[in-house]
Amino acid sequence: MSTANLATSAGLVHDELVPSRYALQVGDLDVLVISDGVLPIPAETLATNAGAADLAAWLKEMFLPPDLIDWPLNVAVVRSGERTILIDSGLGLEFPDFPRAGRLALRLEAAGIDPESVTDVVLTHLHMDHVGGLLSDALRGRMRQDLRIHLATAEADFWAAPDFSRTAMPAPVPEVLRSVASRFLDVYRHQLRPFEREYEVAPGVVVSRTGGHTPGHSIVRLESSGDRLTFAGDAVFQVGADQPDWHNGFEHDPEEAARVRVRLLRELAATGESLVATHLPFPSVCKVAVAGDAFRFVPTVWDY
Repeated sequence: MSTANLATSAGLVHDELVPSRYALQVGDLDVLVISDGVLPIPAETLATNAGAADLAAWLKEMFLPPDLIDWPLNVAVVRSGERTILIDSGLGLEFPDFPRAGRLALRLEAAGIDPESVTDVVLTHLHMDHVGGLLSDALRGRMRQDLRIHLATAEADFWAAPDFSRTAMPAPVPEVLRSVASRFLDVYRHQLRPFEREYEVAPGVVVSRTGGHTPGHSIVRLESSGDRLTFAGDAVFQVGADQPDWHNGFEHDPEEAARVRVRLLRELAATGESLVATHLPFPSVCKVAVAGDAFRFVPTVWDY
């Protein structure tokens, strides 16, 4: 039996056989984590300051392929009162050769979310896999005219003349990143609502600049009725629990990014709040626990 037949074998119609959205509550806030798909990324970008043998051992221990891994892309939609807030927008069509990514528009539709209902967008940073969705025809022409886009001032300033000297990205990526960020700022400049350090987008939704990954990289804190969740963007990667000091090739300031990561993971372990991050396996909702000098990601049991 094919998977297509399996999906409808009981007379039920599913938009997708494999789940690509996960809903949860953070107090009175409605949160929907959505998978934008996966990107193939060279495994070596996970640990540019680690020995090849150490990285190979970690990949083997995690049952991951040694050369090319699938990098998850997660975004989130948050409803706070009358506000509907999109956190990041995925890849869009910036890399057409990656057909398993750039799925946000389809998955918003499958979830019954009209793009015009989105009142605010929070961008953790301007890398193409976080802003590309807003440049795609499927979303760009369907967003409301008074859409507010919240972005750290330092991030917008950085992409006027970006510095890639401390990154270790695959060869074509820096120029594409530069081009996408420039186009994004041109298209949406008049809708930007820049902030310096921290800004409350809506009740219980606060965006805070961390720096590190990029100068204006930010995280989003959700808090309501005693519940808390942090959307960490690219402050945390899958390897970041076991090896928080390993540098990612996409980090523009690797040392500061590692300090941000350790500080954030320590805080989340102490508070017990939930974590969602862009590149953790979907839906990525987990807790953080201390494990000696490192950490553990403890998956949250899905709530049906």
